[in-house]
Order: sequence, then C-alpha cells, then structure tokens
Amino acid sequence: MRDQQAALTRKDDERRISTKEAAELLGVKPETVYAYVSRGRLSSRSTPGGRGSTFDHAEVEALARRNRRDAEGSSSTVGGLPVRTRITLIDRDQGRYYFRGVDATELAARHSYEEVAEWLWTGVLRPGAAFTAPAASVEVARRAVDSLPEHTGPTDRLRVAAIAAATADPLRFDLSEEAVLGTARTLIPTLVAALPPKWHGGADDGPLAHRLWARLSGREASEASLRALDTALALLVDHDLAASTLAVRVAASARAHAYAAVSAGLGVLEGPLHGAASGLAHRMLLDVLDHGTAAPVVAAELRAGRRVPGLGHRLYQGEDPRARALFALLEEIPDAAPALAAARDVVATAARDVPLHANVDLALAVLTVSSGMHASAGETVFAVARTAGWIAHTLEEYGEAPLRMRPSGHYVGERPPQPLPEQ
Repeated sequence: MRDQQAALTRKDDERRISTKEAAELLGVKPETVYAYVSRGRLSSRSTPGGRGSTFDHAEVEALARRNRRDAEGSSSTVGGLPVRTRITLIDRDQGRYYFRGVDATELAARHSYEEVAEWLWTGVLRPGAAFTAPAASVEVARRAVDSLPEHTGPTDRLRVAAIAAATADPLRFDLSEEAVLGTARTLIPTLVAALPPKWHGGADDGPLAHRLWARLSGREASEASLRALDTALALLVDHDLAASTLAVRVAASARAHAYAAVSAGLGVLEGPLHGAASGLAHRMLLDVLDHGTAAPVVAAELRAGRRVPGLGHRLYQGEDPRARALFALLEEIPDAAPALAAARDVVATAARDVPLHANVDLALAVLTVSSGMHASAGETVFAVARTAGWIAHTLEEYGEAPLRMRPSGHYVGERPPQPLPEQ
C-alpha cells in the first residue's frame, strides 16, 4: 500500500513544473504567474523549504489555451466583427499607450485635458482649447442634480446631469461630426458645473481642472495640485475598449445620440471593477495612515479573500504608465507625501506575497486623499475624463455600419420543442 502511495506521489510530482517553466508555457514573466495565483486563475504548491512553488502542468496548459482563446476573441472583435479604432493603442510589451500614435503620458504632461480631448476627437491640437457650458444647459442640469437625495453618488449625479442636458438640446439628434463635437465641448463643462461645489472660491470659467477642483475639495488648490488633477484627467481620457467604452460604442452603433451614449458609459463605469475602483484604494490608504503601516491593512484584505485595491492591471505586466506619470507629479506636492508613502508601503508589503505593481487607481487615491477629497472623488475624475474618450468612440462608431454591435448568443438551454410548462 505504501509503495502504491509513493508511486502515486512520484507520478504527481512528475506532472508538476517550476515557476520558470510555467512562465515559459504561458508566455509571461514569472511575476505574472504569481499574479495568476493571487487572482485564483492558477494554483500552486510550495516546494520543500518554501523557497519556490510548483504548478500542475495540465492546469498551466489549460490556462495557456484559455489565454490564447481570449486573445483571439478579445476586445478587438464583437460578435466576430472587428472594432476598428484610430484612437488608442496599448503596447502591453512596452507598458505604454498612445493617443492617435502619440505617447499618451507625454501628451498629458505637456498639454491640458481640453487640448488632449481635442486631439483625441479630431487629430488636431488646439492650443488653449477651452470648454464653455451654455447657461440654459447648466441651469437644467443643476436643477435635476439638486433634486437628488443627499447621499446620491457622483456617477448618478453625472448621469442625471447628462440626461437633463440632453432635454435642453433640441439638436441632440443631429449625429454629424460638427454637431457631436459641439455637444462634447458643452456637455463636459455642463457635467462639472452641475456638481455641487465644495469650495466657493472656485469659478465656473477657466481650465476645466480648476472648475472640477472646487467640486471635489474644500481646500484652496496649489498650482502643483491643479497640475496633477489636470494631468490625471488627460491620462484617463481613454484606454481602448474598456467595458464602459464598449457600452458606449454599442449605443452609438444603434445611433443613440451623444448624450445617451455617454449615459451608457456612466452606467457601466459605476462598477467597483471599473471607475469606482479608486474609492476602494482611497479608503485603504486612509486605513494605512491610521495604522501607521500597511501590513495589517493588506493582511485584512487578503484574509477577506479580496484583491488589494490599486494593484495590478490585466493590460500591463509592470507598473501602469498612468500611475507612473501621476506619481511623479505627486512627488512635487508636499501635502501628498504621507499618502504617497502609504501607497509605496502597500506596494512593498503586497510584493512579499505577490509581486503586483501599482495601477492608476492607487495613484488617483493618493491625489484624492492628500487633497482632502471624499473617497468618491476619484470616480468623478474618472467619469469626467473618460467622457471625452467616449465621445471620440461615439464619433468613430457613427462612421461604421449601424447596428453592427449585435452579436448572436450561443444558446445552451433546452433544445426545442419543449412542452408548455404546467400551471
């Protein structure tokens, strides 16, 4: 009997491979293999002495096959149709992303959010571009937002503002490029103006980041803080076919007007795995600052079976380039030092178990925590920023055949004909 068990054990060991071998089979770096383990996509077993891990060869091969299938049927197609885009390219190997072929982080570092939005929409840079909201649009949007319950979240406020602004625009059904661009340049500042102010020293004119700051923080902003917010908006303006952007393109495929397409994006954005993710990172950083160390906070997240907020991104094996750019600006803000140190403590602590890198949600949380903003502020920044990207994708989809975003379901239910159900 013991010989039988020993033989089975040896056979099992023969089916197990090292981290390096698993990485080669999957075509990824070793740290990505550990990331798969942390996300429950792969199981591991510690080697004697605990200095490494082994993996089941068959399980790794199955994951490699799934990854290949996902890559073949990824966001580049919907229902077998290619989603062609000239807007954003994400280079996973280099850990960079581009807006119309231009490095997005460099563009955001040198140009305002409004200028980056114009580049995304038209491929033409408009120095000094400014967005102005019509008084009638702002009035109806504010009235609608002010009627909401006090506890209403930011994305709900923005969605209601977008719908209200649509009702004030009799030309919303004009889907020509010129008309949609006009909508974009007025809708974004209308969304910001409709939000209740936190600081009454702000104005309703000037750069959009300045106007948004007054809706997010009760503190007077420094130039460095305003620059960080403006850059965050520009960095977040688009990120290829994220879930909300795909929803926008589906709406645009059905020829919904731009306000409705943006509303579709806002509906998806509210999920905790998308635009609301920075709020989780914000609360985590506050906990770290209260404890004075990240160790118990990270441990609590892992013990609860949750991912550590603000770490890892499915499109980047290394650090999210948006996080890297924003962290560099936050280092220039003295008030951000404690939250920045807390974020780095989180990354270092989590790396002892699984080597994941910071993503933009963690960097955004550092900005919101250090600026005295509410945990939901990052969600607002994300939504306002991404509205420009949604408009760009809306315009692009209007140039495609209508209703092409209509995949057929793969039916797996009972085969007909079935008898009528009994009452």
